[in-house]
Amino acid sequence: MKQMYLLACALLLSVPSLAEETRVEVVTKTTKSWDGAQLPAYPGGQPEVTILRITIPAGVKLPMHKHPVINAGLLLTGELTVTTKSGDVITLGAGDSIVEHVDKWHFGANTGPSEAEIVVFYAGVEGAPITLGQDSDQ
Repeated sequence: MKQMYLLACALLLSVPSLAEETRVEVVTKTTKSWDGAQLPAYPGGQPEVTILRITIPAGVKLPMHKHPVINAGLLLTGELTVTTKSGDVITLGAGDSIVEHVDKWHFGANTGPSEAEIVVFYAGVEGAPITLGQDSDQ
């Protein structure tokens, strides 16, 4: 991963006009979810990346759910509060990132006055779900 990053930077910097206009910022780099839990190993099988752009209206609380795969998000606008079944809480503002729990029940709620928009990246396996609701698996 570090080699790919360095290669990308070297390529961008080798073109003078791009080097002046291009910025690279590491938003998040971690081996742990937001509550400090170690991320699990990737599951076996054909990798499948899913990227969702989720818009949550002001005042809306999503249902309790969990993710069986590693996922991370970047909140573009608004405010989002994530609460685990055990009561751990994190509140994000626009520009904040989150590495979510794996296989831990939680819900998100838009606790701000305007809609919240988040882009979430899931590192899953082809044919397997990226989110499970309480109805699907308890």
